[in-house]
Amino acid sequence: MVFAVEIITLVPSVWQHVLGSKSGLIGRAFNEGTAELTLNDLRDFGKGIHRQVDDTPFGGGAGMVLAVEPLHKAITVARQRNGGPIYLLDPRGKRFDQKIAHRIAQGPGVVLICGRYEGIDERVRKYVDDELSVGDFVLSAGDPAAWCVIDAVVRLLPGVLGNPASLHEESFSSGILEYPQYTRPNEYDGMSVPEVLRSGNHAAIVNWRDEQATKITHKLRPDLIQAQTTLKKT
Repeated sequence: MVFAVEIITLVPSVWQHVLGSKSGLIGRAFNEGTAELTLNDLRDFGKGIHRQVDDTPFGGGAGMVLAVEPLHKAITVARQRNGGPIYLLDPRGKRFDQKIAHRIAQGPGVVLICGRYEGIDERVRKYVDDELSVGDFVLSAGDPAAWCVIDAVVRLLPGVLGNPASLHEESFSSGILEYPQYTRPNEYDGMSVPEVLRSGNHAAIVNWRDEQATKITHKLRPDLIQAQTTLKKT
């Protein structure tokens, strides 16, 4: 079954480059038919000869706001084609994480709405299934956030990664950060590869990696350790 991705955007041309055949694993997944991309140019649903999709906000304020009617029409068309959830990329949304990526990847597809300008008409929220945020920072449009979501989701689809075992060893897959990685040469600029990794003792290597992953997470992301502790208590 092909995983169906639909994007509602004002800049559809950028996606041909982002997900093109030369853009790595994710681009190949679309090129080889594991995933399918449908682009919905919001201006196709705009009003009048100029295909207007935005307007000034009631009550005044800087910038323009995406209007409800064009977005509603675009969402309606996408929902008729795509059986997956429809997400609005928005600062109000729940923080996108690996668990959400796995949940989306297990479904038939996803529709992502990329905002622009100063925001969207509040009434648009009635027509979406949920809202997602990729972080507490400001973007000029929702397209970069949508790209993050697609990359995280599509790489989880069967056959996309050459070694499926990699999915279980990555940061956040087990709720903590990944252990340190090394490759040749053994010595470089006064830095050595840990002896245990060259020992051939697989049990010792597994223990070392577990210890290092936990240590690094405690140091850099103690919130993840706290989340794991809370989850175990519940």
